[in-house]
Amino acid sequence: MTVPRRLAQPAGELARFLRTETVGGMVLLAATAVALISANSPLRDTYLAVRDTALGPASLHLDLTVAQWATDGLLAVFFFVVGLELKRELVIGELAGIRQAALPVAAALGGMVVPAAVAYAVLHGVGAAPPEVGQAWAIPVATDIAFALAVLALAGAALPHTARVYLLGLAVVDDLGAILVIAVLFTASVNWWAIAATAVLAGGYWLAQRYRITSPLLYVPLAVAIWIAVHEAGIHATVAGVLLGLLTRVRRDPGEHEAPALRLEHRLQPWSAGFCVPAFALFAAGVPLSAEALRSLVTEPVPLAVVAGLLVGKLVGIFGASYAVVTLTPACRPTGLGWRDMAAVSMLGAVGFTISLLLAELSLAGAPTAVVDSAKAAVLVSSALAALLAAGVLVLRSRAHRAREG
Repeated sequence: MTVPRRLAQPAGELARFLRTETVGGMVLLAATAVALISANSPLRDTYLAVRDTALGPASLHLDLTVAQWATDGLLAVFFFVVGLELKRELVIGELAGIRQAALPVAAALGGMVVPAAVAYAVLHGVGAAPPEVGQAWAIPVATDIAFALAVLALAGAALPHTARVYLLGLAVVDDLGAILVIAVLFTASVNWWAIAATAVLAGGYWLAQRYRITSPLLYVPLAVAIWIAVHEAGIHATVAGVLLGLLTRVRRDPGEHEAPALRLEHRLQPWSAGFCVPAFALFAAGVPLSAEALRSLVTEPVPLAVVAGLLVGKLVGIFGASYAVVTLTPACRPTGLGWRDMAAVSMLGAVGFTISLLLAELSLAGAPTAVVDSAKAAVLVSSALAALLAAGVLVLRSRAHRAREG
């Protein structure tokens, strides 16, 4: 499958630059900084006016705000890239066999169930879970691939390559789980006609892949139509991106230079890392960080639940599940990684950020703005702390590996 060359990717050097994990994380961090500065300065009114400006045709129920377009539209591209990566790993990559998949799948499940349980316990343990915040337990289930891999690339360069494979595998499965949470938990009502249209259009995409059709004149309108159908169905539109990714062919034909999934991932990843995800962060991370807002992180139930779920639940869940599956099953630790290395990598699972911000918006849709902002602030602060703690431990582990090799 191809897309028009002039739209396919940024200029060669820029595309290569944006594909590196460290640069993707830096661009995301810069967008977050701009959002926070804008929301906590005299620019706040202008920032909010731009964020809340409605665009799009009302006749198609697409008169969305700029922030909603970033969430529903641009993040769909990110999830498409995630879907492509997941499909490739499941078919020909690290998740292709049961023994290979056991460890990252178990780690991802532990990294979702335990944080959710911790957050739920905090919410209900303090007796402060009114209906509008009752689903806030879902916020800490996600791991941000871009940030986590960026920190690993910067601080854990001397660790074996298997550390990246382990983190990537659990993060991809984690994202799939988060997508299922979004699809199931935050679908208020279902338009079955739109579901039927989605199925028909998705079948057309699958057939086009099967018959090796390559024209963007078919795929681009088809992808847009699937996105609209999913949006109309009442399911979060980002699910369309994952669906398309999973339907894309990953095995290369004889004589074919690259399979469609790898080609598309290569071309779209710079757009995802350099524009789509940062644009989402620009409009999602703009929360007030006053003294009162920061105080709420340790006094209010929702931010407390988020902080506990990410900083405690993620580490315990990921590392605990990894230890259990290696101890109790034929699965083995990644080559070259000791338990201390895996604990350090497990800390990166607490970097929730992108999807956690999205889950904060979805799970607290009926809550006051102040509650949503405090939850987002908790995600940002927890992710920053997790990244710093993980980076410190990874630097120490990198030194240990260098000393051992030297």
